[in-house]
Amino acid sequence: RMLNSTLAPYLILGAYFDTKQLKYLLFLIVLCMYILIVGSNVVLSAVIGFNRSLHEPMYVFLCALCANQLFGSTSLFPFLLVQILSDVHSVSVPFCFLQVYCLHTYLSVEFFNLTIMSYDRYLAICCPLQYHSLMTVRKVAALIVAEWVTAFFGVSIYTSMSFSLHRCRNVIDKIFCNNYSIVQLTCSDTTSNNIYGLVSTAVGVVCPVIFIFYTYMKILKVCYYGSKQTRQKAVSTCTPHLASITNFFFGVCFDVIQSRFSTKYVPNIVKIFLSLYFLTCQPLFNPVMYGLNLSKIRQTWKRLFSVQRSLVHLFTV
Repeated sequence: RMLNSTLAPYLILGAYFDTKQLKYLLFLIVLCMYILIVGSNVVLSAVIGFNRSLHEPMYVFLCALCANQLFGSTSLFPFLLVQILSDVHSVSVPFCFLQVYCLHTYLSVEFFNLTIMSYDRYLAICCPLQYHSLMTVRKVAALIVAEWVTAFFGVSIYTSMSFSLHRCRNVIDKIFCNNYSIVQLTCSDTTSNNIYGLVSTAVGVVCPVIFIFYTYMKILKVCYYGSKQTRQKAVSTCTPHLASITNFFFGVCFDVIQSRFSTKYVPNIVKIFLSLYFLTCQPLFNPVMYGLNLSKIRQTWKRLFSVQRSLVHLFTV
């Protein structure tokens, strides 16, 4: 939709289509997914928080991962629920940029946190004797604060740059607000946005991926020459992390491909699924993957269930 020389006070989300009575079923499905995400991440964080034996750097970083996933999900799901039931799929410009800011912050923090977790596993497996002196409580706190501050600062720059652009259209081909989609609406010069986008991608994506690859090459080398116990420790603690990285990376790739390349021959429902993948599957996937693969968390679950069964037996006798 073309606009005359003035900025529209709202943006239209053009990817929604009429689902008629199915919208109530979709609403229930999305609501159940949101409840599952919140419940699983809160429960996993509570298990780690209330169990002193889990107060180790690896589990603290896992709690930070859960907190970020709650932040990202809350930035998306309540908005989706409202839009599913609404007949008019429009959003005010300030709210749209607030969502862009929150979702891109979630993405940045997720990448940084996964990178820090790979560094933590590298120290634990490659430098076990120096691990506790290298990964102190102060260093853990500093790393978590640094990832959030870096993400907030970096996202603030390109969000403000996009906000100041002059838009000559107001229809986004998405079901939620996305920075690249908003930039495509502009009729002014976007060279500075593109340059900053490339720099931020290099710093926030390429560098972490290279660092993660380097740490796992070191871990594989130690495992190859190490003992059976070292290999078992590496497999048990690195498997959920590698699975999480792979899942997140493919989810982001799906969204980038859809945003940057023509997908006019792809069915609308497939495009919607691919754009939501990294925002839904990652928060659902991580608590299950870490909860099932980390032995200390499994043992904690077993103790909690055994206590619960004992209490039920006590009150029913």
